[in-house]
Amino acid sequence: MRESDIEDYLVKRVKGMGGEIRKVKWIGRRGAPDRVVMLPPLRIQILHADSPVTATEIREAVRKVVTGPQPTTIWVELKAPGEKPKPHQAREHERMRRMGQLVVVIDSIEGVEELLA
Repeated sequence: MRESDIEDYLVKRVKGMGGEIRKVKWIGRRGAPDRVVMLPPLRIQILHADSPVTATEIREAVRKVVTGPQPTTIWVELKAPGEKPKPHQAREHERMRRMGQLVVVIDSIEGVEELLA
């Protein structure tokens, strides 16, 4: 399997979830992830539970629905199976993480599924 096969699968899965995915070209920055995944906010559902739901739990769930959870943005570095980021890529990923960004490296279809589960 090639990196492009994993990339095609990621694009298909993200779009199938109602998300957007972009290929990013960085100017003056080596090692940054080449894909940005934007997923829509998740909705909270109150399901029937075996034990009663407390008023506090209901208020908290309603507050989350009303204010709306934040959308999810993920920076993705795709690699061929078994391939690891080069040292300059790992450094850039760490810089981005220190800035509060979610950066993941994916080298398999299973990795895509794990990310989007």
